[in-house]
This record gives sequence, C-alpha cells and structure tokens, in this order.
Amino acid sequence: MPDQSVSLDDEDLAAQSAVKHLRNLKIDNDTVRRLLGEARTHNVWHQRDVSDDTLRSIVDLMQMGPTSANGSPARIIFLKSDLAKERLRPALTPGNVEKTMSAPVTAILGYDIEFWRNADSTFPHKPEVQTNYRDMPEASETVAFRNSSLQGAYLIVAARAHNLDCGPMSGFDNTLVDREFFEGTTIRSNLLCNLGYGDADRLLKRSPRLDFDTVCEIL
Repeated sequence: MPDQSVSLDDEDLAAQSAVKHLRNLKIDNDTVRRLLGEARTHNVWHQRDVSDDTLRSIVDLMQMGPTSANGSPARIIFLKSDLAKERLRPALTPGNVEKTMSAPVTAILGYDIEFWRNADSTFPHKPEVQTNYRDMPEASETVAFRNSSLQGAYLIVAARAHNLDCGPMSGFDNTLVDREFFEGTTIRSNLLCNLGYGDADRLLKRSPRLDFDTVCEIL
C-alpha cells in the first residue's frame, strides 16, 4: 500500500508508470550474454579510440544504479593519453603494466569520503540522511567504499552495454595512486578498469566459478 504521508508529483507518477511498463518487457538472451553470461575480462586491446561522448554516456548510465540514500560516492578519472598513463605506471603491479598501457582508456574509480557534501543535490528531500555522516568519518568512509564498489560494477555493465570490453583490476598501489591523482582531495582510489575493444582472438577459456551451494544458503 502506498505511503499516504508522501505527496506525489507528476515526476513521481511518471517514474511509477515507467517501471510498471518495464516489468512487462523481456530481456533477450543475447543481451544477458553480452552483459554478464559470456562477457569476459580482456587484457589485450585493439587500438580503437573510445570517444569522450561514449565515456559520458557510460557514466550517465552507471549513475542510474542504486547507492545508499543515493550517496553516489564514486569519482572517476579516465586516462587516455600516454602522458596520463605514464603517471599511473609506477603504481601498477608488473603483471598489469602492459595491459594497462595498451588499453585505450583506463578508469581510476575512487570514492569521496565526504560524499555527503552533495546531499542537497543527490537527496534533496531529506539531505540529513547523508549529512549525518559529517560527524562519523569512519562510517562515512565505509559507506563510500562500499557504494563506490557497487558503482564500479555498474560501470562494467554500462560499458558492456555500450559495446565496450572491460579489464577491471585491483593490482596496484593505492597509496601511490592517491598521491599522484587525488592529493589534497577527499577522494581515495578503489579500483582500476581498462576499457576498450578487446581482442577476442587472445582470450583463453573462462576460469571456473563456484557452485550455488558453495556460495549461497537459503534460510
């Protein structure tokens, strides 16, 4: 039953109508395979440019994914130029250097530990849900890290939806990345993700996944 204490405007009603319509649509198998089922992590890249407009569109879609109270803590630096990539090189583990330097784009996905400063924009109907973290810095950082990790996953799905391939990585020195790219800010690095058009001819078989009973319990 709808909450009678909430006053709905035209945009609220339009959103409800849109979601009801979407529930009647079926996602085709090819789309599921492209986004997750048969999509792969790529390490070798075709040298095809990824336009700035494509990156903007990916981020617009990524930000539609849910975060706690719409905190949206992810902050991204996209490295495209050779000069920018060289700034990242010292922070990479040896096995991640070549794949990163050859990728058309490398995204540094960070999180703002003071994400709540945008509460008036991201949660205008009740900004105090976010601004309460002002006096809880440890909790604020935990929430920012957790939700930026979610947004990292949304980034991958959004990029694949734009027909790009992804190579997410955690093999890097966070301290060096933070010093080089986020010095003097409230942003901390979370993960890296190479983006571009992967060379499918260089893929190997998929590594095994764990079965349902190993990772899940139904109570």
